[in-house]
Amino acid sequence: MGTRILTVEDDERIRTAVKLALEDEGWLVDEADNGESALEMFTRNPTDVVLIDIMLPGIDGFEVCRSIRRASDVPIVMVTARADTHDVVAGLEAGADDYLTKPFAPKELSARIRALLRRVRSTDPTSTHLTLGDLEIVPDEGVVTLAGEEVHLTKTEFRLLVELASSPGRVFSREVLLERVWGYGYFGDGRLVDVHVRRLRTKIEADPANPRHVVTVRGLGYKLQP
Repeated sequence: MGTRILTVEDDERIRTAVKLALEDEGWLVDEADNGESALEMFTRNPTDVVLIDIMLPGIDGFEVCRSIRRASDVPIVMVTARADTHDVVAGLEAGADDYLTKPFAPKELSARIRALLRRVRSTDPTSTHLTLGDLEIVPDEGVVTLAGEEVHLTKTEFRLLVELASSPGRVFSREVLLERVWGYGYFGDGRLVDVHVRRLRTKIEADPANPRHVVTVRGLGYKLQP
């Protein structure tokens, strides 16, 4: 079965243009024009990537994203008509892996999706076991435990943690993390890194406001404290 993408967009012209661009890449496309239909379709059909417009009639894009994320780790791209920081951050906080601002070029959309698919299907060899204090990471199994309790992370959060853990104590810049975790650099946005670090901290830190594991190095980036 080929790659299947669910696009959720209430504007028929945009939805049709996106469908044509994605089908041009050889991907299968399911369409929904509202949040309720999108959730029904997602439940019914296996989906590899979901594109969600923020402004939808009825259930908005944020709630659609949260609902899908509660049930699945599928890559999600939020689409917004504004580059407004609030919309971008709110979309990422809802569980999205990336975002796009309208209007966007079909080539950029395709590049983002290919990067997401590469990350999901990556089979790069990794260390079998990493232990830092009460935090244990088993990259090959996709398992993270904190003080013996398993922690559920999204695929992006997990890849971010594994990348930081690959060199404990080393400072990783946002640009490096964009390249290694998201798979792209020049059209990436440092907010992707910042929001995912914040989400990661809520799951692996006893006090996210005063992190012990994932530490900010002001002006440089982030590191995992050995």
